[in-house]
Amino acid sequence: MVYSSLLFIYGFFPLSLAIYFLTPKKFKDITLFSLSMIFCGLFSLKFLFFMLVYTMVNYISARLTYRLKWKEQKYRKFMAIPFSAGILFNILSLFAFRTELFSWILKPFHLQIQNFFPVGISLFTLSATGYLIDVYKGRIKAEINFIRFGLFVMMFPRLIMCSVVSYDNFLKIWRKRKIRLTELGTGMEIFVKGLAKKIILADTLFSLYSAIKSIDTGNLPVLTAWLGATAYILCLYFTLSGISEMGIGISYCFGYAFPQSFNYPLFNSRIRHFSAKWHVQAVQWFRKYVLHPFRSVINAKYINIFISVSLWILMGFWYKFNAGGIIWGLIIGVAIIIESRLKNTRMLKSTGIIYTFVVTTISTVFIANSNISESFRYIWAMIGGNRIIADSLTAYLFRSYIIVLLVGIYASTDLFGNMINRINKTRFRIVTLIVSPVVTVILFAVCTAMISYTGSSENMLIQL
Repeated sequence: MVYSSLLFIYGFFPLSLAIYFLTPKKFKDITLFSLSMIFCGLFSLKFLFFMLVYTMVNYISARLTYRLKWKEQKYRKFMAIPFSAGILFNILSLFAFRTELFSWILKPFHLQIQNFFPVGISLFTLSATGYLIDVYKGRIKAEINFIRFGLFVMMFPRLIMCSVVSYDNFLKIWRKRKIRLTELGTGMEIFVKGLAKKIILADTLFSLYSAIKSIDTGNLPVLTAWLGATAYILCLYFTLSGISEMGIGISYCFGYAFPQSFNYPLFNSRIRHFSAKWHVQAVQWFRKYVLHPFRSVINAKYINIFISVSLWILMGFWYKFNAGGIIWGLIIGVAIIIESRLKNTRMLKSTGIIYTFVVTTISTVFIANSNISESFRYIWAMIGGNRIIADSLTAYLFRSYIIVLLVGIYASTDLFGNMINRINKTRFRIVTLIVSPVVTVILFAVCTAMISYTGSSENMLIQL
């Protein structure tokens, strides 16, 4: 059951809200945790069992680490044992399900688990691992309340693809949570916005990408190849940001105000602007917990180069867990370094948006395809290697999808948001207050009508 399913939208979500609002304040945490367990159980009982074990392992590891840290000196040396065990469990769990490692481990025992994947494991692994590191470093105390820690790991509004936040920031959000109609209205508006991104834009663009993907790469015209790559990167962005916004909107409805993960990264004038706005909290996590500790052991002259390139290589591998993801990150990281050398030139001021779009689109080809050779063949078609500029299918696809492409390009920028902000500062603010709820209701109706008839962009997604 995903956020964009009719079962969730018309069943689980409203029923959960009703139960949560009727629950006395002192029992709200345990109610939300229970609802999260039911949500996991609706995926499968295996998923629920895994999430409870995962949460328990991290809870116990942090508690033991914290207790040993404040014992006498002779006991402190042992705190690395539970800490390392927790980190190892998290990393092995991530690798086991994101690669073939799990099947390889079970093969000698003639065991297999079919059709089971812990949804959101890449994201909650970052959260749990960061929590263990913070406890080990003494930055925070280990959480005593298991229910509260359970919400941090498996709360259903942020389980799939919501913001990656540190535990101290989660506690700040938890303390400031407000159960009011204002938050409910804001949450529903954000949820519908994310739903529209996913259903209207991402799924439609996925249909275009699938049509082009079915064509033999050796016969692919230049314009058709670029059309497919553009459809893919837009679909990827709208799927990731759409599901993220749905999670954030649901969280708002329950009183939790999590930060946005995507801040219109596409069509910026610099790659570094793209890097600062794409999956913001995940990038910050890798910078804080993986790269910054190396500052003291790397020559300061090369530290910025190392951080920029390594950060995006890690991000790419985290996304795809193969060589294609690494190449994607390498291209982004190297482009940032080259761009930093050209920052004073006028070239980027006039052509920055085109340059950023070309680099990010070409790099994303390595995420879109299943192997490296296929990616290079597709790029060969994009640069004219097949000696075909366009054909009748190119014209047909342009005519069929031009509207959704233009809407997608416009929606992937902050132009509309800036326009609304300017209007809100004028006497026409009342117009937006009246029109906004109407537009939200219309979008919601259109989305629910389309869910049963559109393709599913989850098929092209890296499982996060």
